[in-house]
Amino acid sequence: MQNNVKYLRKCHLFTELSDLQLTEIAKLVRDRSYKRGSFVFLEDDPGKALYILKQGQIKLTKRTEDGREHILHFVHPGEVFAEVVLFDSGNYPATAEVQKDAIIGTVRNTDMERLIIDNPEIALSMLNIMARRLRIAQEKVMNLALNDVRKRLVFTLLEMSAQHGVQKGENVVITLSLTNQELASMVGTSRETANRIISELKKKGILDINRQQIIIKDRKQLRTLL
Repeated sequence: MQNNVKYLRKCHLFTELSDLQLTEIAKLVRDRSYKRGSFVFLEDDPGKALYILKQGQIKLTKRTEDGREHILHFVHPGEVFAEVVLFDSGNYPATAEVQKDAIIGTVRNTDMERLIIDNPEIALSMLNIMARRLRIAQEKVMNLALNDVRKRLVFTLLEMSAQHGVQKGENVVITLSLTNQELASMVGTSRETANRIISELKKKGILDINRQQIIIKDRKQLRTLL
């Protein structure tokens, strides 16, 4: 129970909830193990639960009309995902694929609905947080719609550094296991175009990148490229 409270406290969706409220939600969590390469759910499957990643890594993707995969987000331990189906019980808007063997806590919609009916203040706190996350999602959409590829890539790198970066001296290290193709998919471009822009940023001494991590050497200069 205490472990579930600890994980819930790290989740964006529950940051404004009290310890007592978190304890009530923690009672609903059911854990399940997933192997690398398996799927938690597929795009357009009926949305039945929200998930808390306790261990491992999840990739959230969406298929474009021409069949290409667009990477929306990499989920790391402590993050909630699929919370969008919590209140409307619609279909999952994306596919959740397990990148590293995972332990995932599940909170079923039906269980959460019963809890919220008895504790409406929980719903109010969660709606405030979801509104903020909606604004972040809108920023991503605007980035894809209005910016050229270079700016989209820079925006994505800065966003990843804010969410997953660790300061090491003057560098910011993003420990994501990403291929250049996956990075290209995140900004809606080809691998060749992404490689060219990455090479330019490397030559300018702004970043270094390999399969294990992305190192931003000059975040200030990177920001000037927006």
